[in-house]
Amino acid sequence: MQTTILWADDEIELLKPHILFLKEKGCDVVPVQSGSDALDILEEQVPDMVFLDEQMPGLSGIDTLRRIKERWPQLPVVMITKSEEEHIMEDALGGKISDYLIKPVNPNQIWLTVKKHTERKRLQSEHSTMNYQQQFREIGMQIGGRMDAEEWKEIYKKLVYWDLELAPSEDDNIYEIFMSQKEEANRQFCRFYEDNYLDWLGGSTEKPLMSPSVLKERMFPLLKEKRPTFLIVIDNFRYDQWKYVQPLVEQYLRTERDDIYYTILPTTTQFARNAMFAGLMPSEIERMYPQYWVNEDEQGWKNQYEHELLCENLRRNGLNLKTSYNKVLNAQYGKKLVDRLPDLMHNDLNVIIYNFIDMLSHARTDSDIVRELAEDEKAYRSVTLSWMEHSPLLEIIKALSEKEVNVIITTDHGSVKIDHPVRVKGDREISVNLRYKQGRLLDYNPKEVFEVKEPKKIFLPKRHVTSPYIFCRAGDFFAYPNNYNEYVRYYTNTFQHGGVSMEEVMVPFIMLRNK
Repeated sequence: MQTTILWADDEIELLKPHILFLKEKGCDVVPVQSGSDALDILEEQVPDMVFLDEQMPGLSGIDTLRRIKERWPQLPVVMITKSEEEHIMEDALGGKISDYLIKPVNPNQIWLTVKKHTERKRLQSEHSTMNYQQQFREIGMQIGGRMDAEEWKEIYKKLVYWDLELAPSEDDNIYEIFMSQKEEANRQFCRFYEDNYLDWLGGSTEKPLMSPSVLKERMFPLLKEKRPTFLIVIDNFRYDQWKYVQPLVEQYLRTERDDIYYTILPTTTQFARNAMFAGLMPSEIERMYPQYWVNEDEQGWKNQYEHELLCENLRRNGLNLKTSYNKVLNAQYGKKLVDRLPDLMHNDLNVIIYNFIDMLSHARTDSDIVRELAEDEKAYRSVTLSWMEHSPLLEIIKALSEKEVNVIITTDHGSVKIDHPVRVKGDREISVNLRYKQGRLLDYNPKEVFEVKEPKKIFLPKRHVTSPYIFCRAGDFFAYPNNYNEYVRYYTNTFQHGGVSMEEVMVPFIMLRNK
């Protein structure tokens, strides 16, 4: 495809050798002698990029640049100047130029600049594709082998890396190959998790870092330092979403530790987040602090005592600290929290809960508009970044970057895109979550689920004498026989949580500090 270049320079006649050179390389060059002429041309046709002389009579290069960016903000503009004065460079960079060249420029220099800005996406795509093809077999062998919990964390990090690298690729085939490999990894991970979960909790094998131990192992040591700690819990926040927003966060804070921990089952707020704050499994919370535990079939919010459970956890571990707890459910409250940051600096530990991504997940299920905005994994990440860019949370991160503080960004569970229904029947008391079920008289195919007949073995409260738990794997979800087709149509390709998958179970625990 031919590249069109608009070149504005009051001495354009002297640049004919350069223009001829570019034409030999397959470029179509439109030469003009002023900034005003360049703007007139742009009203008729928009080229692939613009070369702009900084020192032109009349409308200067800087003024022309500003007008171009106001009208065509995404158009690449390369500034060319004789001057090396710092203020000129700052003005050009502030105007969001794509590149900056000092005269005299030679034809090869110009050609390299053209290739960099017109073929960058293709070259990056080809480079990523080639590198993934080289690693495809190695990743496949790892997935098919016997890995422990730490090795699974590393392979998941690697898969997330390639997901972000290949998602923008122009080669749809390679991304489809990657997604197939990721699906196979998810199936193998589910087998690994099921084979080991009961042994981890029973103590017969060494367990990885999990919901009840993550704060004690990772956060409590920080609380002994003489600086406030801010624990930011973003509900339903996946590791790939963290990696997508990480460059934005790292404009202000430095990542000290990029870690993953394993959530307990069910991967829902009621169980996983309460276990994280309490430092206990759900049945242990029910036994030790019955006033703070609300069962599924009881009235009341299931996670309304998180702060109380955290304080009990701190006391059990000999930490008598001044704490605060804030749950941000809307932007207005988030802005008020930014204003209160000076007061929070007097606390040892400040917990801030953000529910936006969980609300997005549920809204995506219920709203056709939101479903279109986050139609797939790539769009889901993009919406997360857009939220972060414009949320009070970023204002908090900016403010904390100027303080001597510890910052932790984590979550209680992730979510997975579901696409395969699994039939289940039960009485009217069956739990409503799409990814796990508990209740009497459950009717299901044991081969299609992760089945736990005795809830006490995985430290979950038991509602009835015969009340097993069943969990969906990977992209499965439970569907009732009644109105089956309508039910499946409504929930297919939505993001849900509660079961077993890499995305739900292996979640980020990120430790940051000011630069």
